Amino acid sequence: MLLTNCNVWIHNKPTDMRKAINGLSHIVVTEIKQQPAQGGIFVFWNRARDKIKILYWHVNGFCLFYKRLEKQKFIIPTKLDQTLLITSKELLWLLDGLDFINIQGHRNLRYDALF
Repeated sequence: MLLTNCNVWIHNKPTDMRKAINGLSHIVVTEIKQQPAQGGIFVFWNRARDKIKILYWHVNGFCLFYKRLEKQKFIIPTKLDQTLLITSKELLWLLDGLDFINIQGHRNLRYDALF
């Protein structure tokens, strides 16, 4: 999966995991209000929070990533009023089982000159 500086949207409601590319693309257009083939990553989760599907466009076709946890749950805020826009780093944290909302890394620093 190519995760470099792209927008990542987490859908705000549980999704039926039987949906495939066409069904998830329909949700992207009608509910998230984005065009799935224009770039970006779209994350869908089930009610039990033990499954995630990720839809994204890569060069000339859609890719669908599916992860099922065997014993644990993904840490996803349960009361999302709207689709949540996160970074690709936060998506990796989510997939690793971390509480991506409450994690804070070191702040970015920028220098004009070092010496």
